Amino acid sequence: MQCVEYGRLPDGRVVHEYTLGNGLGLKLSAITLGGIVTGLWVPDAQGQSGNVVLGFDNLDDYVHRNPSFGIIVGRYGNRIAHAGFELDGETYPLARNDGPNCLHGGTEGFGHRLWTAEPVEPCAGEAAALLFSYTSPHGEQGFPGELKVSVRYAVSATENSWRIGYEATTDRATVVNLTHHDYFNLAGDGSVLRHRLTIPASRYSEVDEHLIPQRHASVEGTPFDFRQPTAIVARIRKAHPQLLVAKGYDHNFLLDGEPDADGLRLAATLDDPHSGRRMQVLTSEPAMQFYSGNFLDGSLCGPNGRIYRQGDGLCLETQHNPDSPHHEASEDWPSTVLRPGETWRSTTIHRFS
Repeated sequence: MQCVEYGRLPDGRVVHEYTLGNGLGLKLSAITLGGIVTGLWVPDAQGQSGNVVLGFDNLDDYVHRNPSFGIIVGRYGNRIAHAGFELDGETYPLARNDGPNCLHGGTEGFGHRLWTAEPVEPCAGEAAALLFSYTSPHGEQGFPGELKVSVRYAVSATENSWRIGYEATTDRATVVNLTHHDYFNLAGDGSVLRHRLTIPASRYSEVDEHLIPQRHASVEGTPFDFRQPTAIVARIRKAHPQLLVAKGYDHNFLLDGEPDADGLRLAATLDDPHSGRRMQVLTSEPAMQFYSGNFLDGSLCGPNGRIYRQGDGLCLETQHNPDSPHHEASEDWPSTVLRPGETWRSTTIHRFS
């Protein structure tokens, strides 16, 4: 594992970049600002390595212009309506950064925080592992409780896969919904719209004009049916009310099937016919957000002068349902409440072939 100084924040604090490799062709680089994955290189069908995530080549862009490229998202991934919630009879106003909503933990969520990172002993079957740690004080962005968080990145020694393991504890009742916000492009360049996507989900969450889930609906007969491999371009421009309100896909999918013996289930399979790369996403989470990069508008520039435009990357964010704090806990709306004495855990694996 390599560690280098990546740059310094405006207040002088040093940001480091760590690089993990598995000797099979997979290499992952991440910085201590937000746990941001700055690069993820995997082989294509001819064995040529390419970076499959969008990002920048300098710290200044990550500090001032990052549309959540590669970040650890928290305390609450996705949206909470009206930027607030009630828990145990108390109301907690949150940072408002998405119209009337709190998005991805607020204006200064976990993706904006400087984390501590240290290499840790790999487990059986792992080539390398890195542990990120952060303590979020009570009241940060409005959320109650001091939340102690650790996020472990590990690369496999036997296959080209990257495992993310999340843990969190609190000293008072709070809500937690951690995820990761990588923009994937398996071709390494150009658009992702001709990628083929499979999501084993028979229901998705319909949203209002502020992209807040209102109800769960069947995907049958809609552009949201990805139960069979489907090119994203095939239906993204259909005049469906939900595609119109989100300017593409920006929706939560409720995953079908039961978890396996390791507590994981398949959340998505993404195929790029051009490069031959395939990515499977497995998770312990009950749902996943598919976002088709709708708000990339050509105003951001990546490495080698690459301009990021709409559809140049997509996100597959494993999660609990958005806006869960405003719904009574049920099978359809699993609780995101964490209480003292409990440990919140979640795992997501990205497997490449």
